[in-house]
Amino acid sequence: MVPKILSAEQADAYERDGFIHPIRVMTEAEAADYRRRFEAYEAAQGGWYELSKGQKLYLLQTWNAELASHPRILDAVEDVMGPDIFVWGTSLFVKDAGTESFVSWHQDSTYWGLSEPDVVTAWVALSPATRESGCMKMMPGTHTWDQVPHADTLAADNLLTRGQEIAVEVDEADAAFVELRPGEISLHNIRTVHASEPNRSADRRIGLAIRYIAPHVRQINADDDSAWLVRGEDKHGHFIHETPPMADMDAAAKAEHDRILALRQGVLYKGVAGKPAHVDLDDAAQS
Repeated sequence: MVPKILSAEQADAYERDGFIHPIRVMTEAEAADYRRRFEAYEAAQGGWYELSKGQKLYLLQTWNAELASHPRILDAVEDVMGPDIFVWGTSLFVKDAGTESFVSWHQDSTYWGLSEPDVVTAWVALSPATRESGCMKMMPGTHTWDQVPHADTLAADNLLTRGQEIAVEVDEADAAFVELRPGEISLHNIRTVHASEPNRSADRRIGLAIRYIAPHVRQINADDDSAWLVRGEDKHGHFIHETPPMADMDAAAKAEHDRILALRQGVLYKGVAGKPAHVDLDDAAQS
């Protein structure tokens, strides 16, 4: 297969390390426009946590759907995953300047209920992601690990759903810092161990994580999960096919978002005692 956007060196690095960066997919001016649209949505909704960290926000907001189906992002994902691509979800990771928000060391695969690790996250920078602002840091080669145990902390400052953290030791000296300019992305595998520190810069750190899955992957912890086929074919039929909104907060898309968010909350919080301080599940399911 001839790569669409990645160099041979980048493709090899993804196979070796479980992540690659930076990949330029749009100009900084284009990224600034998406940031403007996000912050307008955020202000109108009274805060982005009201929709559970932006899970499946592409069913509600056209700017999010445009990013999730962006041709350059899909080209990069295709280069590491193949031509058949579902968008399974999105997550917003926003750290305001000078706050203590962080992400603990974890694997994305821990509570998602997916059958196989053929899942790629594209992390889109809408503002500078630097070491000062708390960019992601990755443990190279950990994508080859099996699923490892995690402990739930439910910490209020932890941006993860359950405040989960890996229950094995990692050597911080081995970490690679994934610095990005606005309009650049990184790609990482669902098993790659990663984290991020608080934002010590003077600006917000805004990132959108888009979760892409191959159609042969299944949801094993719930029935009637759904995804949006953004490229290629679905020859397996494991997911209900979603339709992006015709306009922001489109009524039909919002009804589907309410249904799937309730299902996803059941998957993500399965077996957890309590809930994070920053997420009200009842409000999230109804918003």
